Amino acid sequence: MAAKTPEDITRLFVERVNAGDAAGAAELYAPDALMAFPPGSETVGRAAIREVFEQMIAARPAFRPEEPLPTLYYGDIALTSTRALDGTGGRVQVVRRQEDGTWVRVIDRPEMP
Repeated sequence: MAAKTPEDITRLFVERVNAGDAAGAAELYAPDALMAFPPGSETVGRAAIREVFEQMIAARPAFRPEEPLPTLYYGDIALTSTRALDGTGGRVQVVRRQEDGTWVRVIDRPEMP
């Protein structure tokens, strides 16, 4: 299932990581996406992001859904964010609408103090 709205991405990410699906979580990202994770570094590209998720899933995290803050739109680009339930501050993502109408993350800052 692809993200039909920008807000779907966060929900689908939580579902896929909790199910142990690193490949499915990485599919929510553009092939050339940039993720500011692990903290203090940048991970570029869907394949590298998948590797990070595989390592993360090996630690067996349990993510909880976070309430999205209002999404800001600029044509086919949107800014999504949530207040982090784990005390890391907030999470911010830039997402892009694809030709088929689905959305993918292009920039992800999962931890922002």
